[in-house]
Amino acid sequence: MKAKLPLYCPSCHSALSASQLSCEQCHTQVSGHFPLPALLRLTEEEQHFVLQFLVNSGSLKEMASQMGKSYPTVRNKLDDVIAKVKSLTVETDE
Repeated sequence: MKAKLPLYCPSCHSALSASQLSCEQCHTQVSGHFPLPALLRLTEEEQHFVLQFLVNSGSLKEMASQMGKSYPTVRNKLDDVIAKVKSLTVETDE
């Protein structure tokens, strides 16, 4: 099973940030406070939706067909993801 990147603190549910990065090649380690990019803070399902959107060149009609859902349903999902990305971007800017 592939390990998933935790996004929220299991204790207080605040957003987590990366505090250490390391190179697997030369074993260099960098420590600090690195907020996660907004797209990484989306759920796995939301990330998949964004990738499908890109692969389909932004065609919601094509996505709806592939997903077996109606165009309005896919459009609403996109609107939800856009709203979440905007809120995550505002959090990062503060």
